[in-house]
Amino acid sequence: MKAEISVSEARRFALTAQGFNGFRRQGAMSAAQLKRSIDRLGLLQIDSVNVLVRAHYLPLFSRLGAYERTLLDAVIAARPKRLFEYWGHEASLLPIDCQPLLRWRMARALDGQDIWTQLKPFARERRAEADALLDRIRTEGPLAASDVAGSSASKGMWVWSEAKHALEWLFWAGLIATTHRRSSFERVYDLPERVLPGTLLNLPTPSGADARRALLARAGRALGIATADDLRDYYRLGAQDVRLPIAQLVEEGTLCPVRVRGWRQPAYLHQDARAGRKMEGAALISPFDPLIWHRPRTERLFGFRYRLEIYTPAHKRQHGYYVLPFLLDGRLVARVDLKADRQAATLRVQRAHIEPDAPASTLDRLYEELRLMAAWLGLPNLAIAPAANIDPGFTVV
Repeated sequence: MKAEISVSEARRFALTAQGFNGFRRQGAMSAAQLKRSIDRLGLLQIDSVNVLVRAHYLPLFSRLGAYERTLLDAVIAARPKRLFEYWGHEASLLPIDCQPLLRWRMARALDGQDIWTQLKPFARERRAEADALLDRIRTEGPLAASDVAGSSASKGMWVWSEAKHALEWLFWAGLIATTHRRSSFERVYDLPERVLPGTLLNLPTPSGADARRALLARAGRALGIATADDLRDYYRLGAQDVRLPIAQLVEEGTLCPVRVRGWRQPAYLHQDARAGRKMEGAALISPFDPLIWHRPRTERLFGFRYRLEIYTPAHKRQHGYYVLPFLLDGRLVARVDLKADRQAATLRVQRAHIEPDAPASTLDRLYEELRLMAAWLGLPNLAIAPAANIDPGFTVV
């Protein structure tokens, strides 16, 4: 194994591990293909923003091409459960065999640790209120926050009711599980034994140290090459929880220390990592894609500074509201601010930025990818705003 590699070689390891193998499948996709891709990534991040499409649909499109989103819906809803929802990298859909590896996080939440401040009272002085909701679910069946009397928020989705806080703590503590989401993207909760397979729930609970070592190994496999910070960010592990497990993974040969020229931190190459000889292909990348969600790693790998500007005041945004980087032949060469105007059946390119060192073919390839995305989203029209500042020859009204 090489002791030192270049950044370009590190990119090839990373892209190959993440499933960007230079081609997309043609024809109908199967549920098995989707599940293999999810297993490879280790999770899909969930987010409420729907300006383009829900975040968990996009990583599979970026890697596999156009697939029926209803197929992923069916995979998520299938019984017995093969995916479950929990806190992985933020709110996530995870392969079902990951559930035992996150029970230590549930135990900490049950004790009021490592959770949002507003949830902590339900682990302590307000536990009786949470238990009353748990009893109601046990007796009446699946329940969402909007089903609880007086739970509606009057000032928007981020102003949570007390019932919502109590349910969120129960979910974080593993006392309830998500059975599905309603069309409003609202979680519906039930008892774990009525949602998850009994064979899974009956598995022994690994120690916290063993579970975190297994999660770091999964992160290493999904990333291909990573620093310690990259590894721990994948499943949002604490800095104090990873030093020993990483050392153990190195000792057993799962991770191999390697130096990437130009990186300040040492890196670790997973034992299964392979570097594609030539990275080819194009893809628009979700802001919540594991390839780029840890922004320091994105800068180290691609020399590409990227920030999500949803919460930045409009007049201060540099690139736009919902910006997707454009991956072309192994490099991030552009970014586009996209919006699905469903009423007008149009994919709108509101702003675009081409990187200074982008190849001459960037605009042509970007346009092809925008057309592919529009068709996948069922939007027959593509409109590129003048503010996008793309060659007028590509403007479609």
